[in-house]
Amino acid sequence: MLNFSIYYLRFFNILICFLCFLNILYSYYFDLYLNVDIYLYTFLISILPLLSFFFLKKNTTKISIFTKIFSVILGYFILPLFIALPYYLSIYNITFANAYFESVSGFTSTGFTVFENIKHLDESLILWRSSSQWLGGLYFLFSIILLIDVFDDNLKNTLTNFLAFNTAEIFKQSLKIFIFYSFLTVIIFIILNLFGFRSFVSLNLSMTLISSGGFLPVNNLESILNSQTQIIIFSVLMLLSFFSLFFLYNLAVYRRKGIKFIQEDIYLIGYLVIVIFAFFLLIDKEINFAIIFLSIASCVSNIGVSLKNIPGHLSFIFIILIIVGGSFFSTSSGLRFLKIISLFKFSINEIISNAKPKNVFINKLLFSDKIMDKTDFYKYFMSIIIFVISLIFLSSVISMSNLSFEQSFNLSILTLMNTVNSHMTDTNSIDFEKIGNLTKYFLILFMIIGRVELLSILIIFKKFFFKN
Repeated sequence: MLNFSIYYLRFFNILICFLCFLNILYSYYFDLYLNVDIYLYTFLISILPLLSFFFLKKNTTKISIFTKIFSVILGYFILPLFIALPYYLSIYNITFANAYFESVSGFTSTGFTVFENIKHLDESLILWRSSSQWLGGLYFLFSIILLIDVFDDNLKNTLTNFLAFNTAEIFKQSLKIFIFYSFLTVIIFIILNLFGFRSFVSLNLSMTLISSGGFLPVNNLESILNSQTQIIIFSVLMLLSFFSLFFLYNLAVYRRKGIKFIQEDIYLIGYLVIVIFAFFLLIDKEINFAIIFLSIASCVSNIGVSLKNIPGHLSFIFIILIIVGGSFFSTSSGLRFLKIISLFKFSINEIISNAKPKNVFINKLLFSDKIMDKTDFYKYFMSIIIFVISLIFLSSVISMSNLSFEQSFNLSILTLMNTVNSHMTDTNSIDFEKIGNLTKYFLILFMIIGRVELLSILIIFKKFFFKN
């Protein structure tokens, strides 16, 4: 088990070393010589696991789903330790708890931060924060491929015709993910530059947007979104992490691959249009709709950032959008729209079937010939139950940190949905640096739980507590 975990995590240690090297070059280029040693030490420590290439052989035996889940969860605890080193070794006197909290928050693409004023940070550390999100988003997508057997066939069909992946297929899909993920990052960077964003800001924002992260290179969006056009462009780019990573590619080749590969994204387009139209009809006409559109895009993509002048009475609706989430194969979190719509249809069918027993209702999604098995819906129910239990427990813990019940509840949802606190959820005033270490460690745990497929938690419990 441990051999496979090391084998899986080595690739991300290589990426951490590469990001360290880029920050060393960046520090030299901008005369930030005090930071060179920080990233050099991080590079040397991160390279140590790579020595396993010389004494660990590749495991050729079939890997169990439990081993895969264990490896993914272990990575969410281990890799942030390397990412935390530049924070801990920096000149800002950051404690280990705060450094680890910041690194996990970035790696899980959540965006909670212990830094009160981003302007006080040097550029290389700001870039490191954004890089941690980018790396975490890639790790999340790789983990979906690794845990493909946890999901039902309908979700698998959005990626592949295979019911399970062999080693060759995992490598093929992983390489495709890396190429598309990097390509979209570059595209976002170019578009932001074309619309008047500074290059440094564009670089950081590109890594934030593609990973559904919440770290910004500035204290607030108002300082970088200077026009209606920039607000609209920024909002549209956020939606890239709402849809499937391969949506644009699958849309171009859907005649060859079949419409089932874009069926989820078709649902998401309809869902997004309905939400935007509802807001357009219901909100006060005096409110700038570009600001509302930015908030909608931020919620559905689980990024969470917003402008300050957002109406406070809409926070509950924004929380609902955050819980629903986006595409199954995207860097967004949430319970996933396809699961919720499937569960809703199944529940309605069950109610009508009991009311009219002579009628037969088929649980089948549009654009799909597959009739979904009841066990798939039971999985969806269990995901929601695990989410509710986690929410109640975490809310109870956070409420002991002198936060109001509403803030504790909202912050718990944001933690489990890996979404940053902001004005639109009335959590912008929370100071994570002043929160106790015990609460921080609980937030770390549930940020990781929120990033791992909730059914994986059930499998872990079954392995240890229900062995028979």
